[in-house]
Amino acid sequence: MDAEVWPEGSLEVLSQREVDQLRSSGEGGLYTLLRRCMLAVLNSGSQSDDARALLERYKNFSVGFIQHDRGLKISLHAAPGDAFVDGTMIRGIRELLFAVLRDIVYTRNEVENSSRFDLGSNSGITDAVFHIVRNAGLLKLPASVDLVVCWGGHVINRAEYDYTKQVGYELGLRGLNVCTGCGPGAMKGPMKGATISHAKQRIRNARYIGITEPGIIAAESPNPIVNSLVIMPDIEKRLEAFVRVGHGVVIFPGGVGTTEEILYLLGILLHPENKSQPMPMIMTGPATAEPYFRQIDQFIGATLGDAAQKRYSIIIDDPREVARKIRTTFEDVQEFRRQHGDAYYFNWRLVIPPDFQKPFSATHEAMSKLDIREELPKHELAANLRRVFCGIVSGNIREDTAAQIERYGPFDINGSANIMTLLDGLLAAFVAQKRMKIAGNNYRPCYRVS
Repeated sequence: MDAEVWPEGSLEVLSQREVDQLRSSGEGGLYTLLRRCMLAVLNSGSQSDDARALLERYKNFSVGFIQHDRGLKISLHAAPGDAFVDGTMIRGIRELLFAVLRDIVYTRNEVENSSRFDLGSNSGITDAVFHIVRNAGLLKLPASVDLVVCWGGHVINRAEYDYTKQVGYELGLRGLNVCTGCGPGAMKGPMKGATISHAKQRIRNARYIGITEPGIIAAESPNPIVNSLVIMPDIEKRLEAFVRVGHGVVIFPGGVGTTEEILYLLGILLHPENKSQPMPMIMTGPATAEPYFRQIDQFIGATLGDAAQKRYSIIIDDPREVARKIRTTFEDVQEFRRQHGDAYYFNWRLVIPPDFQKPFSATHEAMSKLDIREELPKHELAANLRRVFCGIVSGNIREDTAAQIERYGPFDINGSANIMTLLDGLLAAFVAQKRMKIAGNNYRPCYRVS
């Protein structure tokens, strides 16, 4: 489809300099990044996670900008036809399209190219995360403790997907809102379930928040239910946004990306300064997913120890109990923040060490140099294990990393013999259970464990 689209929801006006940035694909330009993210949004609802196939299929897709006295208009050429009904763009997709424009322009000009934030310091990074999510309109007043972050894989079977809908339904009945990674599978299911219960409860301002980043958005296109999309600049700031704005986490079956998220949160919670920080964390799935969670639990126990296992609960095949427990533990979160004078809408007191904030670039050299030994403090081991899974996610779904894998071969992952044995077993189970990728019949690992 070719179309001209007026803004919907955000960023109706841009300066001439900002428009020039968006049009430029050269140094300092934003066109390539913008085109990639907008194409992902227009491909909303796609069941493919092959970013390179998407970009190749729509290689003629282009974006233009038309400035009027009344504001900015976007022109689209060769856009995915599913984003339109009878020649008119679906309103929700139009809103997400301009959310992409808003976040890309704001992040480049107000965060990365500004002296306002010291992105080399912990507090500077957290301040940048705060301003990005505030600019996106996530921080609502008066605030309530009611936002459940749902993590899980985009590659899940039908029984697991239906279960995520049931949990979302029970959460919605209790007036809770949902935040996910915005893609398909376990990121879509809880939102879909919550829409029904929110309608039953006549909740008209329900929030379905999707938080993503440019490296994965093409492989995990935003699902159509998302009504508030935020594009964070990198995976680490995305993860920080989840734990700063959310009040608790429900984890569904997934693969390496979900394991990365689990290790991120556990590594933070294991930091001594977060010992008293309440952060409800529940792993849950249908009865058929119990072996999956037991294997995750065993891996965590063997690497990070009992203290890590005590930070979460495992509830199998009981959506109602998951929602009840989250609702009850949210009372503890609210009381803790009230006593410490912390905001309900942003968790300022949570300590996130530098190892969890510094962006990790998955290169062959960086992956081979990761320090993975039992002797490390548990939160440091969790940080490096998180990077292992981050690198595998990148190799699976980022087209630039996949190209490097094709050129130089799989990543080499090294460490103590015991942890490598555990890691190899866990990854082999993910492959056997088809939890790595949707695209393609046979998964070819982008890693070697030695």
